[in-house]
Amino acid sequence: MRKFDWNDLQAFLAVVRAGRLTVAARQLGIDHSTLSRRIAGLEASLGAVLFDRRSAGYALTVEGERLIADAEAMESLAVRIHARQDDAKQGLTGSIRIGTPEAWGTYFLAPQLNLLAQQHPELEVELIANPRMFSLSKREADIAISMTRPEQGRLYARRLNDYELGIYASSDYLQRHGHIDNKAQLEAHTWVGYVEDLMWSRELDYLSEISPLLRPRIRISNIISQMAAVVGGAGLGVLPCFMAREEERAEGLVRLLPDIRLYRSYWLITHADARDILRVNVVADFIAERVQAEGEEFWIDQTIT
Repeated sequence: MRKFDWNDLQAFLAVVRAGRLTVAARQLGIDHSTLSRRIAGLEASLGAVLFDRRSAGYALTVEGERLIADAEAMESLAVRIHARQDDAKQGLTGSIRIGTPEAWGTYFLAPQLNLLAQQHPELEVELIANPRMFSLSKREADIAISMTRPEQGRLYARRLNDYELGIYASSDYLQRHGHIDNKAQLEAHTWVGYVEDLMWSRELDYLSEISPLLRPRIRISNIISQMAAVVGGAGLGVLPCFMAREEERAEGLVRLLPDIRLYRSYWLITHADARDILRVNVVADFIAERVQAEGEEFWIDQTIT
């Protein structure tokens, strides 16, 4: 039987996550024939077929499914050992990836990165601000910001802050369609909201919280583009107040029915395997400190009483 090789296990995880041999090979920086040999070698060493080779991609067999948890556990151990060695030898260096919702990453964290870079000039930061959940166990991020607290997995979560959302429209839209004075009028207007099957968190279902009769006619997959559509006069939308603030000051947006106030929370999440990694702990603390420094007025509309 062929001797087990850790590189083959890394190859296995790459194919599992990419789904296609060519994509995984490109991500690993090797040619697809080399990757194919590594997968075949792993199967030979284990005496099991791990993938069904199909024209549409590689599909896991039952044996392949069973291997994932052990492979990820070995990967986590290797990453943790390597990170501890880097921290001990070099201080706060290397790369850290932060996965966030697009609004939080764009409007809050991105402006803070200059300070983080000044404090730790050898640190490389990757900010992934996308409308999605990030898997820390699959190494999609070292730190994740989420709208919900995780209910399972070896994860640590701390609540960062609560924030407020309100109903907004552009002044141009209101000039064309008339001012809105009460909740009963909302059903008669065009709404901008999420593509339902692309809602990556149940917390994004704002409209049903206002009224079960509200449905968006214009559906957009992310909140930044939704705000652009609302500013452009496409319709009414529910927006985080910390996003809408600048447009509101520039008279591009008008908040409607301020007694309707929705609240959500942001959570900072790290993996249990990262508990000894200095750069993860330092950056997580930096984020929490910056949220605290901004104060509640950044997240809650203090002009509404």
